[in-house]
Amino acid sequence: MNRVIISGADGFVGSNTVEYFLMQDVEVLALDIGTEPKRLKPFKGLKYIQCDIADSKGILESISHNYYDTFIHFAWAGSAGPERANYDIQIQNTLNTVECMRTAKKIGCSRFVCAGSIMEYEVEAAIHEQGYYPALKNIYAICKYIAHCLCKAIAPTIDIELVWPMITNAYGVGELSPRFVNTTLRKIINNEPLQFTSANQNYDFVYITDIAEAFYLIAKNGKPHYKYMIGSGEAKPLKTFILEMLNACAPEVIPTFGDVPFTGTNLPLSIYDVSLTEHDTGFRAKTSFAEGTKRTLLWLKEQSIGGIDK
Repeated sequence: MNRVIISGADGFVGSNTVEYFLMQDVEVLALDIGTEPKRLKPFKGLKYIQCDIADSKGILESISHNYYDTFIHFAWAGSAGPERANYDIQIQNTLNTVECMRTAKKIGCSRFVCAGSIMEYEVEAAIHEQGYYPALKNIYAICKYIAHCLCKAIAPTIDIELVWPMITNAYGVGELSPRFVNTTLRKIINNEPLQFTSANQNYDFVYITDIAEAFYLIAKNGKPHYKYMIGSGEAKPLKTFILEMLNACAPEVIPTFGDVPFTGTNLPLSIYDVSLTEHDTGFRAKTSFAEGTKRTLLWLKEQSIGGIDK
């Protein structure tokens, strides 16, 4: 793996992954929709191209063929916030992912690595549960799952190696979305009440720099047509994570549990198992949840964006 293409390269996970690949002396062609990158900084071996990931013809015309060996796909609109419930956007994401894989093959890449999600397991369990009413936000996970299924079926027919890393829950410095860790830390900054479900559901979180390293090792060492969980290796009930966060970031704050109804799906701890990832790729997370949330809190305070909901 010497030259890679990374779509969604200027996003939270994408930009950190680009930086890690460059630090490993891997040449990176970064694709994103902005005319200029906002997160990426100039670096030896980095080339940036503005493109719409839905424009496969434009991508084919813009990229040198038989030069890049791996395509890593992060581009996915509405990965957080209210657009998770927009089925037009999410279904288009699914179609874009499949077409990206086909484009990668036409360019000459031998391997296609796509960012999956733990939520694929959640929605699969929820859909088959009798009497369960999935929330609209599950549309995002449904489309991730469909993209996974379609890519796995199509990849062998076009002779490209599909590798599917599955992120548990990403967080860390640079995160601006309303995901759980970010929202909770902003409430701490703004002295808002911390109210949660009973938080007995199993969970895992993984810090952003660990995710970047995981994508490098999985892209390099992962087996074709395998999926790999990216997690801390210490999955446990959400309540334990919350108490660890508060102990590290705001020990004086007293949370309340049980005030918010839980409407999701509680996955067994076995789903979060990262032993295959460790065995096949050598990846093991380095940043503890306490340390990661502390870094993130300090960054949010420095940015003075504690009350901004982006």
